[in-house]
Amino acid sequence: MDRRILGRIMQAADVTVDDIVVEIGPGKGILTRELAGTETEIVAIELDDVLSISLQLEFQSQPNVRIIHADARDVDIASLVAVDRSYKIVANLPYYAALPIVRRFLEAEHKPSLMVFMVQREVARNMTAEPGHMSLLSVATQLYGSARIVASVPPKAFRPAPKVTSAIVRIDVFDSPAVELDSIDLFFTLVRAGFSAPRKQVHNCLQHGMGISRAVAERMLLDSDIDPRRRPQTLSVEDWGRLYQASGRQTADM
Repeated sequence: MDRRILGRIMQAADVTVDDIVVEIGPGKGILTRELAGTETEIVAIELDDVLSISLQLEFQSQPNVRIIHADARDVDIASLVAVDRSYKIVANLPYYAALPIVRRFLEAEHKPSLMVFMVQREVARNMTAEPGHMSLLSVATQLYGSARIVASVPPKAFRPAPKVTSAIVRIDVFDSPAVELDSIDLFFTLVRAGFSAPRKQVHNCLQHGMGISRAVAERMLLDSDIDPRRRPQTLSVEDWGRLYQASGRQTADM
């Protein structure tokens, strides 16, 4: 990885000696070495057997670095960081598992305070999209934190060069979701229905996605101060929150 990119990741993460950093997918340890130089406490999670052993050997003399051989998609977070301690995620995520990993930590009871990671640029754009370009992934990310792209990363920054452009994303994680919800699962059932046909007007999406009548769908939207003719990609997280509350009222009245 290009050292300028390492610098952008470190700058975005704003790592201090008092932090606990969880690194996911350290691989050959390029970012791990940079983090270790800050003397902060580092917990690096590596799935690959060979790489995990290699990292343990390399960092065995550095007491501030702990290598965990595990899958970040299902690792017990309490085994990484005590529940009363704040921590940051800093990672060059494996692209095939990036979304499950991000979701795992954002939805965890013990969430990080900050996440800085590298993913494919299109994924980064979806995560950080504004109303007008929103997607299910945008809502699923921005419900839990304020997300922005720090920098684009061209293929030439890596050896060997991948076929895709990457991007560094920073998420400042909220203490609680951006909107008040009594059921995260039911909220995302609604949002998935809303994005079931993104090119259609949102009342049509809700009708077909939720199996409700046009009248009920339109009443939910009007009760939420949302024009039924809008497209789902124009709705903000706050719009979806109001719509969720209205859907509960409609269900109660039926």
